[in-house]
Amino acid sequence: QVQLVESGGGLVQAGGSLRLSCAASGRTFSNYAMAWFRQAPGKEPEFVGRINWSGGSTQYLNSVKGRFTISRDNAKNTVYLQMNSLKPEDTAVYYCAAGRDSSFRGGYDYWGQGTQVTVSS
Repeated sequence: QVQLVESGGGLVQAGGSLRLSCAASGRTFSNYAMAWFRQAPGKEPEFVGRINWSGGSTQYLNSVKGRFTISRDNAKNTVYLQMNSLKPEDTAVYYCAAGRDSSFRGGYDYWGQGTQVTVSS
C-alpha cells in the first residue's frame, strides 16, 4: 500500500502561481511513476502530467505545457506540481496518483484525497 497526501492548494488570482506537494508513505516511493490529475465541477477527471520513477521523463496535458512542471524528490518521498500563469480554467480538485508510467487513470493504483485549486479572474 502507498498512502498519498496532497497539500498546497488554495485560492489564487489569474496569472499567479501555486506549488502542490504530494507526500507518499508506505511502499518504496521510487518504485512508482507519479501523476497529477484534476477534476473540475461537472467534468470528467483529466490527466495533467506524469513523471517516471527517476524523474527523467515527464509528460503534460497540452493546455498546461510551459506553465506546469512536475518534479520529484525520491529522498523525501514527495512529488511536486509547480503551476505558473494560472488561469480560471485550471480551477479543479487536483489529485496525485502512484502507479505505472501512464497518462490514463487506470494505470494508477493509489490516489490521494485531493486538494482544491481555485483561480479567480
